[in-house]
Amino acid sequence: MFAAILTTFFFALSAIVARRSISYIGSQRANFGRQIVALGLLALWAHTFGQGLHGATFGLLFLSGVIGFGMGDWALFESLPRIGPALTILLCQCLAAPIAALTEWLWLGTGMTGIQMASSALILVGVALALAPGKQDVIPAGHRAAGIGFGVVAAAGQAWGAVLSRYAFQRAAENGFALDGITAAYQRLWGGALSIGLLLLLGGLHSRWRGAGPEIPRREWRKAWPWIVANAVVGATLGVSCYQWALKSAPSSIVLPIVATTPLMAMLLAFGLEGSRPTRRAVAGAILAVVGVVLLVRYSV
Repeated sequence: MFAAILTTFFFALSAIVARRSISYIGSQRANFGRQIVALGLLALWAHTFGQGLHGATFGLLFLSGVIGFGMGDWALFESLPRIGPALTILLCQCLAAPIAALTEWLWLGTGMTGIQMASSALILVGVALALAPGKQDVIPAGHRAAGIGFGVVAAAGQAWGAVLSRYAFQRAAENGFALDGITAAYQRLWGGALSIGLLLLLGGLHSRWRGAGPEIPRREWRKAWPWIVANAVVGATLGVSCYQWALKSAPSSIVLPIVATTPLMAMLLAFGLEGSRPTRRAVAGAILAVVGVVLLVRYSV
């Protein structure tokens, strides 16, 4: 469970750092850039101390990356401009856990105890309370349906990617193959980076064919790169490695509810680093979610 908590911290810090790179070059390019940098960083470990691209489970982890990093992240960044960060994060984080739990139950036969289900529900209620859009939030009518659809796809991508990773670890153990979390993250990231790179290439060719969309100036790229590197280190490298470590030691139905508190951790970090003061509702939701995490950790070890 410690690995899942570390994942939450690194993902939250990554979300704060990502704002800067996105403001310069856009969300999808920033996302692809941080994945390429992270791929290089993870390769240093995987090809030195880890297993590189070897192992019978490489195909499973590659597919997990296509679904989680590719489909999931792409849909997440398409949902953000349509319905805003609050509802997007709410959909993705709160739906990922039950989708993963249902998938594991149907496919792998992994069950949960009553106290674990109650703790997970408490975490999700806390996240929903803290992040649910208020009455003052206005979503353009034409964007709402598409934004919600992309948010659901992002949640499914995160959930199914996690379940596939969990299955890959089981298969590796059955075959006597020692697969560490950083190598697993590296192999997954190949699937995500290649799929997002292909989508960006096709999107760029389509834009050029239509003659739409100005090129991003080089000075904007120079400003963005330090933030892209920072995001790659804390998010796609340390965060994803801890995420794989967590999935290696616990079912995704346990890990994902803890990771669902990432927006709350980001809120606390934003308050400490940027002075953004949370609302009373956000504080109440954070308290509920933290209590749920404590209970889940207490009854899962």
